Amino acid sequence: MSHDRRPFLIALIVACAFFMDQLDGTVIATALPQMARSFHDMPVNVSIGMTAYLLTLAVFIPVSGWIADRFGARTIFGSAVLIFTLASVLCGFSGSLWQFVAARIVQGVGGAMMVPVGRLVVLRTAEKAELVRAMAFITTPGLVATVVGPPLGGFITTFATWRWIFFLNIPIGIAGLILIALFMPNPKTDVPRAFDPLGFVLSGTGLASLVYGIGLVGRPEASWSQAAIFCTAGLAVAIAAVYHALRSPAPLLDLSTLRVPTFATSTLWCGVLYRIVIGSTPFLWPLMFQISFGMSAFASGLIIIGCAVGDVSMKAVTTRILRRFGFRQVLFVNGLAIAFLVTLSGMFARTTPVAIIFLVLLCVGVSRSMQFTALNALAYSDIEPAKMGAASSLASTLQQISFGLGIAFAALALHLTRDFRTSFLAVGAVALLSTLPSLRLDPRAGSAVSGHLARS
Repeated sequence: MSHDRRPFLIALIVACAFFMDQLDGTVIATALPQMARSFHDMPVNVSIGMTAYLLTLAVFIPVSGWIADRFGARTIFGSAVLIFTLASVLCGFSGSLWQFVAARIVQGVGGAMMVPVGRLVVLRTAEKAELVRAMAFITTPGLVATVVGPPLGGFITTFATWRWIFFLNIPIGIAGLILIALFMPNPKTDVPRAFDPLGFVLSGTGLASLVYGIGLVGRPEASWSQAAIFCTAGLAVAIAAVYHALRSPAPLLDLSTLRVPTFATSTLWCGVLYRIVIGSTPFLWPLMFQISFGMSAFASGLIIIGCAVGDVSMKAVTTRILRRFGFRQVLFVNGLAIAFLVTLSGMFARTTPVAIIFLVLLCVGVSRSMQFTALNALAYSDIEPAKMGAASSLASTLQQISFGLGIAFAALALHLTRDFRTSFLAVGAVALLSTLPSLRLDPRAGSAVSGHLARS
């Protein structure tokens, strides 16, 4: 295989792992009633399997960069795919709720390593000029999974059994392991950082508490006071983790990467707000279509696939758009488009033609794919190679919190307003706010990656 094509094959391998990870998380929600019948329990209790997975991610994502630097990215990524695949088998064969929860925790360990370490392999094998295309490869499947998951889950549980949600991971995992062994390099740092046990405890405890508390906000049966307690405690411990990271000579989460303007803008200032929008819309759309419009879960899922079509169709032209206009202009103008389209999607009525709804969601998919790829590529444009592992871990940690905040924000808006239009207007306002930090970027920011203004 030619050297030019190898980075994109690696990106494709990582993309399949991302798709597998994201799909499981979105499909399970629709399968809870059938799983509850299998376990002779209530759906609300079975949802602990989803919670256990998210909490495991929160604990282990921060340590992923250190482990990859210490043992090699290919070694850890391959191990993560293997763990995730074997845990999927265990999930599929679970005979009781607690067997399922235990298997989901093991799967969470694999998932926590797969996403940041897989991205790290791509970052270390792709040249700067190839980074936008590589990021488009690995981000698009994750976006698609968030919207195709619910209808796929409905299809599987209607015509087969929920166990196939996990068995479908087996051929993907086996193929991934073979390709990893054949084509993926094993980059690691020459002098790995010392392990930071206090940082691991503080970050894991704080993030797990935050994720759990934020998750409670999105559950109608949960106590709001309980959610407030977990969020407050998690925030306090997270602040202690930040204080420790700033004082430690070798912190687990290296916050020094936030001094790089392109990384800070794309992961923190723009990134967190934008990912709240990405987390909110797949939560609100199905509810609006089913509750307000009277659609079935499967029918609403089919309409939302329009967003996935937009996600995929944008991948081919992302590089050319960024080369022509640059990161700053794309993030701002495209961000305005997202804010408008998300708000517009909240204006749908029961009488709105399905074709119009599909077209608007397709446009949302086009815009959000462009924004997501641009943010991910810009994040690493100025990060030095030795800091890539730390940067990937920190970015994944912020993303995990942001997506959870998105669901919580949408649930809170809907709870307070009891109105879908107002809720979508609130999400659109967040999308608008996410564009403002991009104006602080230098017009040539990320030019080594985008090629914009490179000859001027």
